[in-house]
Amino acid sequence: MKNIYCLFILLIVVACKENKSDKSAEVPVVETQKQWLVYEGSEDSAKHIVLVSGDEEYRSEEALPQLAKILSKLHGFKCTVLFAQNPDKPGIVNPNYVKNIPGLEALDSADMLILFTRFRALPDEQMQHFEDYLMAGKPLMGMRTSTHAFNFSKDDITNFARYSNGYKGDQTEWIDGFGRLVLGEKWHTHHGHHKNQSTRGIIANSATSHSITNGIISGEVWGPTDVYGVRLPLPGDSEPIILGQVINRKGDFDKNDLFFGMKPSDDELATKNNENLIVNDVLMPIAWTKSYQIPGGKKGKAFTSTIGAASDMLNEGVRRLLVNGVFWAMEETVPEKANVDLIGKFDPSAYGFKTDEYWLNKQLTVESLQ
Repeated sequence: MKNIYCLFILLIVVACKENKSDKSAEVPVVETQKQWLVYEGSEDSAKHIVLVSGDEEYRSEEALPQLAKILSKLHGFKCTVLFAQNPDKPGIVNPNYVKNIPGLEALDSADMLILFTRFRALPDEQMQHFEDYLMAGKPLMGMRTSTHAFNFSKDDITNFARYSNGYKGDQTEWIDGFGRLVLGEKWHTHHGHHKNQSTRGIIANSATSHSITNGIISGEVWGPTDVYGVRLPLPGDSEPIILGQVINRKGDFDKNDLFFGMKPSDDELATKNNENLIVNDVLMPIAWTKSYQIPGGKKGKAFTSTIGAASDMLNEGVRRLLVNGVFWAMEETVPEKANVDLIGKFDPSAYGFKTDEYWLNKQLTVESLQ
């Protein structure tokens, strides 16, 4: 009888194990991919900066993590970096996917926004975080393509069409979209010859004593990205800080070079660009300040820099310009010469568009950008 009882117990144990195994097979364990990066500040009360990447050309997914490291590790701010991703592949960066940037709810409690996106068409629930942030009049910095940060097609069902680059709808205050109303300009032109003429930044005469120029020597700001054209004068109380000289490449074009054959030592001022436009008689602002106020919202401060691609950030002057702009926008005391040393390995890619197949094959994880 005792043997029969033991056999019965053994059969129950075996059955339970098999049942547990079956359930494990039915509910596989899925590893959760990190969808954004967080760099903690020096203390719990540290101001929180949210950096939003998402452009197809200038490698904002590389530039913003490095900028966040500098702001966090050298200046004590808490930083959260967000990335464009296909919702079907969470945790895999895909700058070509324009309809999703997870984690934007971080803006609800942010003290500063750094925006580096291009032609995004985000769903309303994500756009609402931008709207709420701007309504509160909180500070922001726009980098490079952020002048044309958003763009909705006529087929997009959205309540935020007014944010579109070049908007021409009924809400007249928003004519030309987010870029013009908030930052001061939308997408306009390549003033320099794209991939052939570089940018050298000189301090505007009216800004020599501006705190954003602290620690910056006129002429040391340089980048292989060309000068963007803007319509002059910039609107409202916009104040140019850095003006962009268009510089000719002395060497030959090299598609395999990070700077396409251009060098920081290039010093020949261009006379014309590839469209025969005279480029250096009147210099375009490449960095400026402006106040903004969207309809119904509070007044806020904006700083815009159209230099700042990942490869531009190898230049110390560019990094200091961006860090100073953050301090200024948050009404923090701008350091006399901010520490902007690169943190860790920083090996940026050359700017340029990539195919959908490229991103599919690359499988770039958010975590790898840590």
